[in-house]
Amino acid sequence: MNKNKSLHIVSFAIPYPPDYGGIIDVFYKIKALWKNNIEIILHCFDYDRSRNDELLNYCKEVHYYPRKRSLFYFFSLKPFIVRSRANKTLLKRLLKDDYPVLFEGLHSSFYTDQLININRTVILRAHNVEYNYYQGLAGGESHILKKFYYYLEAIKIKNYEKKVIQKLVLAAISPSDYQYFHAINPNTIYLPVFHSNDQVHSKPGRGNFILFHGNLSVNENISAVKYILKNICSNTDYPFIIAGKNPPRKLIQVITKHNNVELIQDPSEKTMKNLIRDAHIHLLITFQDTGIKLKLINALFGGRFCLANPAMVKNTPLEPFVHIADTPQQFVSEIHQLMKHPFTEDQLNNREHSLLKIVNNHLNAQKLITLLELNL
Repeated sequence: MNKNKSLHIVSFAIPYPPDYGGIIDVFYKIKALWKNNIEIILHCFDYDRSRNDELLNYCKEVHYYPRKRSLFYFFSLKPFIVRSRANKTLLKRLLKDDYPVLFEGLHSSFYTDQLININRTVILRAHNVEYNYYQGLAGGESHILKKFYYYLEAIKIKNYEKKVIQKLVLAAISPSDYQYFHAINPNTIYLPVFHSNDQVHSKPGRGNFILFHGNLSVNENISAVKYILKNICSNTDYPFIIAGKNPPRKLIQVITKHNNVELIQDPSEKTMKNLIRDAHIHLLITFQDTGIKLKLINALFGGRFCLANPAMVKNTPLEPFVHIADTPQQFVSEIHQLMKHPFTEDQLNNREHSLLKIVNNHLNAQKLITLLELNL
C-alpha cells in the first residue's frame, strides 16, 4: 500500500477549459480527486490550448510538454497520437519518485513499459476503443489524405493496443468499452465518466425549441447535423437550434437554407447552459457508438426530454432516461408526441433519484483511489 496521497496524471492535452469530451472527464476527475485530498502532479501536452493557472487550484504541480508533430513520426510503428507525445523530461519527472501514475488516454501511454518494468502502479484511463474511433473517422472523412491517415492510424492503434493494454490496469469509460477491453485484459474495471454535474437542474414545464449541440468542427457532429437537417427539420415546422463551436463554412451555408433552424456559433458557457435548460427536446444523434457522450449526460442533468438514436445509448446505463428513434419517420413522430407534453415534476424526481447513482463523481473518485492504492 502506497503511504502517500500523491499521484501523477499524464494528460493527452491541457485539461482546461473543460469544453470537450475526454478533457471534461480529465478535468472533473482532477477536481474530484482534489476534493478527496489527493495531491496531483499534472503533466499535459501543450499544442492547441492555452496554459491556464486555474489548474493550480487543484494540482500541486503542473508541467507542460510540447507535442512534437514531426513528419518522421508517420513512419513509426507506434501510432502518431502516441509517438508525438514522447518526451524525455516527462519520463525523468515520473522516475523521480514512486507515486502511482494515471495515463489519460492511449495517446499518453508512451512510457508505460518503463514504469511497469520497475513495478510502479500504473493505470490507463481508456477514453475510447481508439481503433474503432479512428476507423469511424476514416469512414466519415471525404479528404483523401486525411482518410488515409485515419485508416493507417487505426491499423497502428490496433497493433499497439494489443501489446500495451494486456500489461496495464485499465479503467474503461463505458460499459461497451469495458466489455471490449475486459475480453483482452481481465484486469479492467468500469469507471464511469467524470462530469460537471453534481445535481439535476432540469426545469419542469415546456420549451418551444429542439436543440442539437456539440463541437461542430468534428466530422461526427457534422454528419449528425446534416442528417438532422435533411431528415428531420425538413419534415416538421418546429423550431430547431444548432449550437456549437467552430462550424465550417459549408455547414453554415447548409443550415441557413432551413427557415426553422437557428445556428448559434461558439456559445459561451452561460449561453450553452441556458440553451440546455430551456430546450424542450434534446436531439442526440451519433453514428459512432464509442465511449460515452458527455452531451447526453449534460442534457439529462440540465435539460428536459432527450431523444436519441440507438448508437447514442447502446450498452450504457442511461438508456432508461432517453426516448429512442432509429429512422427519420420515428424521430419526427417522437418529436410530435413530446412537444405535446410538459416535462413533469415526477420525471424530474426520477432523474434526481437515479442519475447520481449511475454517474457520481465522488463515488468514481473513491473507486479510483482504491485502485491506485492511495491513502486518504
